[in-house]
Amino acid sequence: MSAAIKRYGLGILAIAVTFIVFVVPLLFMALIAMKDRREANRLEFSWPTNFSLVENFQEVLSARKFMLVTAFINSTILTVVSVAILVILAAMVAWVLQRRRSRWNPTINFLILSGLIIPPAVIPTIWVLQGLGLFKTLTGLIFIEVAFGLSFCVLLFRAFISSIPKELDEAAVIDGCGPIRLFFRVVFPLLKSVIVTVIVVQSVSIFNTFQNPLYFLPGDSNATVQLTLFNFQSQFTTAYNLLFMNILLITIPPLFMYLFFNRQIVAGMTAGAVKG
Repeated sequence: MSAAIKRYGLGILAIAVTFIVFVVPLLFMALIAMKDRREANRLEFSWPTNFSLVENFQEVLSARKFMLVTAFINSTILTVVSVAILVILAAMVAWVLQRRRSRWNPTINFLILSGLIIPPAVIPTIWVLQGLGLFKTLTGLIFIEVAFGLSFCVLLFRAFISSIPKELDEAAVIDGCGPIRLFFRVVFPLLKSVIVTVIVVQSVSIFNTFQNPLYFLPGDSNATVQLTLFNFQSQFTTAYNLLFMNILLITIPPLFMYLFFNRQIVAGMTAGAVKG
């Protein structure tokens, strides 16, 4: 009996902590976003007396010549292109590393793990982008996001590919498939679960990134959604109702992605955990 109480008690405690850490801040943010400026400045967890949801939404949307709309377009392009490159490139790298063992594999594995451990160097990276003529360009930031996310994606794909029998590759080669056709016709369709995981995890990460656009893509015309938070706060004053409305708007897309694809994320994370 005590063991059952202990087990259920820990479960209830975990649910309570999760609710406090994740749900309460979301509710607080939504309540502040519905208040007028004077009431929002109190930062109280209370029901608004005067609903200003529509007015706040219109003001946030039209601020600084509809900068939020431009930011959503930039963030969408950045996310879609970066994730597409990551999925294809990481899957191909993982397939080659898993199927073609050579004396270079330990070195390559070390470099991949280094990408997860070593923090990025901002100033040298800016110098490299300036030398390539890619600083302050969306293309340069796409390359940055791909470079930062490649190691994690390769490890996920490699764990899953290790569970795919090599006999499928051999049968496809006997049927006349070349390397490119073998990968895209045989191997790539089998990676559906881990592809969904990579797409969701990396999309949320890239869409929510703050420091990379701040360092490598400055300028109002290049703003991404996270940088629009500066529109409503300054050194001396902050419009909390507009700031929290802005946060609420840029939180909705990643939140819905996690809600709809949480099962696929778990399946892709655990793929290859038993075998390989």
